[in-house]
Amino acid sequence: MQPNVTLTSTRHDAVIVGAGFGGMGAAIALQRLGIDDFVIVEREADLGGTWHVNKYPGLAVDIASMTYSYSFEPNPYWSRLYAPGAELKRYAEHVAETYDLRRHMRFSTAVAGARWDADAEHWVVSVEGGESINARFLLTATGFLSQPHTPDIPGIDTFAGTIIHTAAWDDTIDLHGKRAALIGTGATAVQLVPQVAKLVDELTVFQRTPIYVVPKIDGPIPSPVQRMFARIPLTQRVARLVNTSLLEAMMVTGVLHYRQAKLFNKGAATLARAHLRSQVRDPELRRKLTPDYDFGCKRPTFSNDYFRTFNKPHVRLETGTIDRVEPDAVVTADGERTDIDTLILATGFNLWDVNFPAIEVIGRDGRNLGKWWRDNRFQAFEGVTVPYFPNFLTLASPYSYSGLSYFTTIESQMRHIARLLGELQRRAAGTFEVTEHANAEFLDRMTERLGDSVFNLGSCQTSRSYYFNKHGEAVILRPTSTINAFREAERFPLSSYAFG
Repeated sequence: MQPNVTLTSTRHDAVIVGAGFGGMGAAIALQRLGIDDFVIVEREADLGGTWHVNKYPGLAVDIASMTYSYSFEPNPYWSRLYAPGAELKRYAEHVAETYDLRRHMRFSTAVAGARWDADAEHWVVSVEGGESINARFLLTATGFLSQPHTPDIPGIDTFAGTIIHTAAWDDTIDLHGKRAALIGTGATAVQLVPQVAKLVDELTVFQRTPIYVVPKIDGPIPSPVQRMFARIPLTQRVARLVNTSLLEAMMVTGVLHYRQAKLFNKGAATLARAHLRSQVRDPELRRKLTPDYDFGCKRPTFSNDYFRTFNKPHVRLETGTIDRVEPDAVVTADGERTDIDTLILATGFNLWDVNFPAIEVIGRDGRNLGKWWRDNRFQAFEGVTVPYFPNFLTLASPYSYSGLSYFTTIESQMRHIARLLGELQRRAAGTFEVTEHANAEFLDRMTERLGDSVFNLGSCQTSRSYYFNKHGEAVILRPTSTINAFREAERFPLSSYAFG
């Protein structure tokens, strides 16, 4: 663990906020351009982002590992098709070592905000408890799921037992013999519920919205296959392509191109319902676990043991609305009381209130990015840049998430950075800023394409999905194919930017 380092106001070429896979991808993109004077600031005590913060039982990647990794830095030695979280953490450490990134990183360093200094033509990044950092470029790679959400349930502060949030898991807590309540049934809960059920005496899962779960084709990757991947990299690239294509067909085409490929969407929903029927015997329980919204409105996930866990006699699904928490119980609106001594919060993350952006960013003419997004719709040209914010690259932004693997997004953004900053170097210019015209044209195009998606044409009213902001717009996912995202990252018109 690296100790906190006091930062001076020395001007650097770039500051990257976040040392997860997005921040490391941005750093590698800068290195490839010959830019080595950059600082990566990270509020946590080590690198890895979500794979450093999350340590709950059952944590694993929910995209096949060969796809959930950099295509240019494959790992032939994944132990399973869906690697456990600890392996993703080790992979992050491997990437940092391979590309000599640790020397750029400053841990336990929280960024309070950043503002553009027009006179000096650089960003002034304020660090809590330290001096500001000045940098020519600012890149925010704070991730989409970085701000944990704690539900505002009456009485939760009076609970006398143990409260655990999945984003702050405490390995020292012994769950054996406990009477536990788990709030939440998203992707994290799907992984966690089967593991907690193995330990506790009683488990009540409080479900607000059921989730689509499809079978998980998982298992150990045999040593001969690992050796083949290591000796013949082409074989792993082919496996990656096949997996990516399947995900594109089922999860992307059927969701974002719902109008044109409704059969893909209905097929995925049918698969999920068949999976539920094969694992849950009780028809009433099946009814409670069956979503009443269309597939894709809320992020689906993979599991072979989530549903069947509810067949166990000591596991109960509760779908009543929580009214309050008492010192030793959870009480629903109908007055039913569930006595517990442990409360587990699998309540996800707060995207729209505090994550877009995760820090205060003040651009040209005093424009506040968060306020501007909320007043004028969430938007970013190609999911990367914003008008009135010179030399700024926002990597966890509206319309940026491409495909189903986060690494698809990262690598398409790396290509955009390479083209944009490469042109800046060629012109020997000092600043770049996307034009309002280019940004507006992109926003109009994305809005039009979202008209073909399940978000607009399907039934999503009851999904309570984090895809939707408070205006009812699903603006995280880029509503195009992955191929299109990569093509545009390399071919967007250079006239979309003003260079100075």
